[in-house]
Order: sequence, then C-alpha cells, then structure tokens
Amino acid sequence: MTREVWRGSAENEAASAVFHLMQQLIDQYRVNRPVMPLVVAQAEDASAGPGADARVEQIVRQVHRANQLRRVPVKLLEGGGDTPYEAALSMVRALTERPWETRGTSQYKPFVFPRSRLLAAIEQATAAVVAQPGPGSAREREERILEQLGSLRWRPSRSGRNSWWDSLRASVRPETFLGAVFIAVLSVLLGEIGWLLTALVAAAALLGLAVVRLMTRAAPPLLWLRRASRWLATTSSLAASSTAYPSDGWSRFSPSGSWRVIRARAAAVAERVADAGAGDEHARQFHLELRVQALLEDLLDSYRAHAPDWRRSKRTVPPVVFLPTATQDNGGVLLINAVNNVRSRRSEVDPLLLLASLPADRILRHTPPLPPEPPANAGASTGARARYETWVEDLSVGQAPAAAVSLAWVLRLPLTSEQLTHEHAHLQLVTHRVRRTWAWWVMSRRTVTLALVCALLGTFLWSAHWKETYCYGPLVGRNTDSVRLTGPGGAEECVGVATVAQVRFAEGNTLQLNGVGKGVTFERIEQAIREQNAGIPPGAPHVTVVYAGPLTGTDANREDTRKGLEELTGVYLHQRFVNDTANRSVKLRVLTANGGQDMLRQTTAVKKIIEVARRDSSVVGVVGLGRNTTESATVTGLLQRAGLPVVDTTNSGSDLAREYPNYFGLAATDEEQADAVGLIAGQLADRLDDPQAVVLSRKVGNEDKDRYTTEQRRVGLAMLKESGFALVSDTRYSLSRDGSSANLDAPLHAICGAERVPDALYFAGRVEDVNTLMSGLGQTAGCSDKAITVFTGDDLTKARFDDATKLADKVTLYYGALAPMSQGGGRAFYEDSRKALQSLLPEGRQLPALPKERPYEDRLFTSGQTVISYQATAALYAAATRSDNPQSAAETWATLYSVALHDMPTGTITFRGTIPYTDQRVHGLDIVEVTRPGPDARSRSVCGRAAGDRTPLTRADCRVP
Repeated sequence: MTREVWRGSAENEAASAVFHLMQQLIDQYRVNRPVMPLVVAQAEDASAGPGADARVEQIVRQVHRANQLRRVPVKLLEGGGDTPYEAALSMVRALTERPWETRGTSQYKPFVFPRSRLLAAIEQATAAVVAQPGPGSAREREERILEQLGSLRWRPSRSGRNSWWDSLRASVRPETFLGAVFIAVLSVLLGEIGWLLTALVAAAALLGLAVVRLMTRAAPPLLWLRRASRWLATTSSLAASSTAYPSDGWSRFSPSGSWRVIRARAAAVAERVADAGAGDEHARQFHLELRVQALLEDLLDSYRAHAPDWRRSKRTVPPVVFLPTATQDNGGVLLINAVNNVRSRRSEVDPLLLLASLPADRILRHTPPLPPEPPANAGASTGARARYETWVEDLSVGQAPAAAVSLAWVLRLPLTSEQLTHEHAHLQLVTHRVRRTWAWWVMSRRTVTLALVCALLGTFLWSAHWKETYCYGPLVGRNTDSVRLTGPGGAEECVGVATVAQVRFAEGNTLQLNGVGKGVTFERIEQAIREQNAGIPPGAPHVTVVYAGPLTGTDANREDTRKGLEELTGVYLHQRFVNDTANRSVKLRVLTANGGQDMLRQTTAVKKIIEVARRDSSVVGVVGLGRNTTESATVTGLLQRAGLPVVDTTNSGSDLAREYPNYFGLAATDEEQADAVGLIAGQLADRLDDPQAVVLSRKVGNEDKDRYTTEQRRVGLAMLKESGFALVSDTRYSLSRDGSSANLDAPLHAICGAERVPDALYFAGRVEDVNTLMSGLGQTAGCSDKAITVFTGDDLTKARFDDATKLADKVTLYYGALAPMSQGGGRAFYEDSRKALQSLLPEGRQLPALPKERPYEDRLFTSGQTVISYQATAALYAAATRSDNPQSAAETWATLYSVALHDMPTGTITFRGTIPYTDQRVHGLDIVEVTRPGPDARSRSVCGRAAGDRTPLTRADCRVP
C-alpha cells in the first residue's frame, strides 16, 4: 500500500475544493494526461479584505505542503524585483537555474533546461557587451555580442570550478551512454588482452574522457545539432523577430547554413534583450515570453515520449508551480499572462500546472465577466471540477481571434466568503507518496548499474569459460575447432584442429630434430607449415590435408612429442615440395590436428576435423593417426561416415583395413610383422632341442587406451607357437603410478628364476620400456648368463641403442621396421630434405652432412616416421589432384585405389589391386637384428621387402647365422 506522507485539516470548504481539484489534476496525469491550467484562486467578494486574501494564500501554501514530500516536482515562487518585468523574469530564472524542491526525491532525475541555458548565455553576452564603454553602431554591437557568445562557448558561466575529479566521475557514470560504453568496452578488452593491458587502456581512456569532458563543457561539439540550437533556429516565434536576418535554412546536414541561422537568430534575440534592458516595454514582453517559451519547451521535452531513457513512463505527475500571491507589482500577474500568451500561440500542450492566489481587489488583465455559477445544490468540490471541465470545453474558443481579450489558459476559481469562512467539519486531507513506475525500476541508475555489473560479471565468467574450454576463446571471435582438455598426467593440453594462427600446438616446444635436422625445433616446423599456407594466393586452386598426430606431451619429457615432430616434418617436406620445389598448379594446404599425448584424445580431434571438413570443401582427407589405441576403430568409422579417407602412417593394427573401406595404411600390420619375425624364430627353434619361450606384455586396463601391446601379445603368442616354441609363461607387467616407468622387477625375477630360463622372449611393450627390460635381463640372475632372443614389434624402430639404451651382453633382439629405406629408391629425397630444413635455420647456421653411402641411416630418418608421413601425404595429394585439378574428398577416396608412386624412399606407394574390407598386402617391411658384440650395440637388416612388393618373404630371404 502506498505510504502516507502528509495529513492536514481542511479549514474551510474552499480549501477542500481547491485541494481535491489539484490532487485530481496531479494524480490523473498518469492516466490521461489532462490539459494543465493556470489555476488562479481569488476571493469572489472584492471587498472581502486582507483576511480573505490570507485564507486564499494559505490554501495555496497548504496544497504546496501537501505535495512537497510525495515525489511531485514542485516549486514555490516568491516574486520580487525593481519592476514587474524583472520580478517575472527572476521567477522564470528561478525555475530554470535553481533546483526544484523535490530534486532528491523526485520520480526521475531533475529537470534540465538546455533552451533556457542558451537564452541565459545570450543574456550574459548581451549584458557584458552593453556594459562596455563606447557607443558603437548596432552592427558592431551585434558582432561583439556574438564574439562574447563564442568566448562563453554558447553556455552560461557557472559558479564553482569543474575539477578533473568531477569530470572523471561524470564521464564514467554507468547510467550514462558514454559510461555504459566505457564499461562494455573494458569487459570486451579484458577477455581479449588480459587484465594488465586492460588496466592500462582503462587508465588512458579515463584520462582522455576527463579531458574531453572538460573541453566539451567549454566548447560543445556539433553545436548546430544540440537541442537548444535546433530549437533556436527552428521555432516559429522568432521568425517574425528576425526577418532582417538570414534566419531560415537550418538542416542537420548543413553545418555552415545552420550556423548562419543560429547566429542570425541569436543576434535578433540579443538585440531585443538589449532593448529590454533599456526599458522598451515591447522588447521586455518579447524577452519574457521567449524565456517562458524556452521553459515550457524544456519541460515538454522532459516528458517527451519515445525517449531512450523512457522519461515519459517514469514521470507520471506534472511539474507544479505555486504563487502564494500574484500581483502586478511582484511579477506574478505578468508571469501568468506570459504563460497564457505563449500557450495560445503554440500547438503543443505542455505539462506545467500552476496554482496562484490573487488578491480580491485585483483583476487579471483582459479577464472577461465570469460565466454563470454552477447549480446551488452542487457541492464545492463538484463546482471546482465543473469549472475545470467548462474551461477545457471553451479552450479552443478562448484562443480564437474573436476572444483574444480573454486569458484562455487561466482557470479562475472565485471563492465565496461562505466557502472561505465555513468550517468543513474538520475534513482530513491526505496525500500519499507517488509510486515510481516499473520503467523507473528497469531504467534507474541502480538498475542500469546492477545490469552493467551483472553483464560485466557474466562477461568475465563467459570469457573465463571460453578461455578454459577453447584453445583460443576470447570474448569476440573465439575459435571452437580446438578445445582444452586435461591429459593423463593432469596437465592441460590443446586438442583439435588449428584453424587460426593463435592456436599453436607446438608453441614453446623446443624439441629438436635429430641428425641433419638438429637445430630445427618443433615450433619452427609448425610455423613453417603456417607460412606455406599463407603463401597460397587467395582464390588459387588448392587441396587441404589434415595431419592428425600426437603434438603435445608432458612438460617433464619433451621426447613424448618426437613422433609428432618427425611425422609433421615429413608432411611439411612434401608440402614444400609441392608448393615451392615442383610449383604445382594445385597447391597443398596443411592443417594440424592434435590427438593429445600418445593419441589418447583422438576421438575429440577427429570430431573437430569432421566439423572443419563440413565447412571447408577443400579438405580431402586425413594423414596420420599413427598410434593404435582403443579409439582407432571408432575414429576411422567417424571419418568413413563423414566421407573422409585416412592415409595412416605407422598404425600397425591388423583389422582396420578389413573393417573400414576408407582406411589406407602404409605400415605393415602386426600380423605381417609377426609372420616375418616368425621366419627367424622358426630357424632358431629348429636349432634347439626343447625350445621354450615366454611372452611379456603390458597389462591392459592401465587407462592408456593402448591397443598396440594387446595386438602384439596376440600375434606374438601365435607366432611362437607356429615357430615351434613351447610357451611356458604369459607374463604381464604394469606401469608405475605416474606411468613413467615399467614395473619389471617381479616379472623378470619370475622368468629368470624359473627352473629353466626360456630361450626366447616376445616383448609386447612400448619402446620406452626397453631400457628397463634390457637392464633387468643383464642384471637378474638366471638371465644375465643365458643367451636369450627377444622378439618385438615395430615400436622399437624409435629406439636409440646408444648410451641411453643398451642390450644385455647375451641378448639378441629382432624387430620389424616399417620403413625399409634400404629396399627403396628416391635417394634425392634425403638431400632435398636437408636443404629444406636448412632454410628454416637462422642465416649463417649450417646443418651437418648426410652419410654418403646410406643417407637413410642419418638419425633424422632411421625411425621411419618422417619418411612414412612424407609418403602418406604424397599419396593423398596425388589422389586429390588428378589431372592437375583439385578433387573432392569422395573423389580422393575412390582415386586412392589407383595411386602408384614409384621411386619413393621405401619403394612404390600404391594401393592398386587392393579392395575394400580386405588386407592391403602392399606394405614395406624390414626385419632388424640388434646385437652387442662389443661395447656398443650393432644393428643390421636381416631381410625385408620394399613397399608395393607383393612377394612374400621366405626363410631363405631371412637367414640367420
């Protein structure tokens, strides 16, 4: 319920009638915005005397007190001045230059009076010029007045100084447009450039805003577009007063023409103000009415509909002015006449409501005889209301030329002596606080501030969320093709596709290539691919290949990313060959996709690849995915459904080609490797009386998703049995809690402590576990003095049998190498690769030379990762550019079955003769023997076949000494 703010007694019937009329006009303004009259209350009996006048004046003051605390904008005026003109003018200035009484408790912010302030500036300039000595001509005085206005910057001077702090606070108030924009921009910058740079930008912006505000207070920009200037140049009331000036032609699109109009009309007003100061009655009337018109225009603008701040919805009560006593001497009558005259000339209805009392022995100028009294049986309140309704009905007639002598906007309330003296049964008069509207709550300073704070907080939260979710997640322009995930060790890694320059998987990775690539870092290779992409001219025909590999690892061991580095190097080398060396008409664009450490996040990466391929039709397929995990089949199926072929590098899974027609592998499968190693194992078994063997494999369920070791265990068991070994143990080992080392002590003690130590051991593990295995075999009793043959898979290709990894003295190791470079051709590839990598080094640095006879034995190429990824990229590019025209992903998929690339480093890269859902028996393979005849390990190729050679290996090909 609305709170009561005032209660008083109606001392007589007149007080009750006037009170209720005023409250109805005020309270009904929200409903239908009635026409606001100039209410003049007066004792009807001209001889009533001072007592009656005092009662009427008391009624005005009582209504004033009743509305003072209820959020109605009120102003009590006390006339005073040397002349009626000056008194009336001072009251108008009091309304526009001094705070209204409800300034701090009004429904909405205080009124502003820009038009009145402009007239005040003209008055100040005129007064300053008139006070100067020297007669001068009218033209000279006009020019001096305009110069003085320019020095005032068309604003009246203010008391007090505008400090930097005041300007700063005013500039960033959140309820202002500029303050809201300032806060919004800061929130955007905070998400884009971080808090430190944002703080510096904010400090500079605040300083700039303070300076601009001080300058605009002194010299307002776009003067001709200001509301006050537009009003001065377009109001019709000044047209007749400035006929001798070029006073027509204002336009918001014509600054110079508009400026001429403003100056002309300002000069005309200044001339009249000067004449008014000299005592010209016509000029005084003009000046006063122009001031009143500016006042009413400003008030009307404060209630304007469709304003951005919803002011019309916020202000539901009119401004009310009280004149306790209006006489000719105190300027009250002159003010009422001026408001009436201005309203009669204007077509707008302003919201000003005025209540004045007039002494009984005075009359308003041009007041006609009163209309007939209402019926005698009507109550006092009804009579006042009836007079108002009659006044409204006669309003248009009152403005007609025939009735020009009447004050059409004045509503006279003649109060009889009986009404003024008859007590009204001590009737209680009550006023309640005017409620603020919903628009005030929605658009108030507190609401706007709260909304901005919430928006800012939401911006911070969203920005933080996007930064934590995406590898590049600013508030604006975030890239969703790569996301941040937590790796197996708890470290955060970026997974997905790098489609923007800000996403760099190898950023800060200083891991260097081996051999002739020494000095070339992972980060430099990734940057070189971006440079190649940027070098493709816009609109040039091109195809896009996505390399997917393990591009991130643990911070503690950068070697985790060597596979990704070497494979990505091979992709880059072929991209450079296509775009620069061969200068093909169809360029090769490469996107990198990170599957996470050890490819444990490859499902996420592949889903992002598919999203990119849907947007970019130039994507023709995927190279990489070279680690066999439990997700390998899933991601290959996803790519199949998306219509994307996969040219795999080093994934030796046996079943992928059988299950997915879009899978094209360059690596010999685990079964092919086991068949080849079995040729050697069979020969060794034949030489033993009772050959026995064990299988040592990693445990499954260690959450590393590794399927390679499971496959190796399966093919190893089958191979040993087929070769004639009796399987005496199938032992598994686990990893340490942090996954950094293998727990081989217990398994090796069990194997080496058996009644008979086995002759052969098939190791179904990863290369990182070999150090521990060899150390254990060389130090554990039972195995240290036993000649043992160890068979393993292709992961040993990445091993370096140097000081870091050595064989036990009596151990012979056999493994399959997926890149039989000794069997292939393409010898120019190695020197070309060296030259390409040389260009990535700073000027003046040189790479070492390649081995002359066997360049593939350089440490850059021995693992085969670089060579295989080069060949995989070449195969996919060849299928995607048939007849030197770019093809779609579907056409590339179909064309892969007919690709044949001869004279490649490992042989002929081809899938001719293969069909979907069958084994692809076109893979190259080397069987490598590693022994330790002396202080260092020695490797040799026992047998092998080049890629594309379908001839199966035999025991005759793979003889062992």
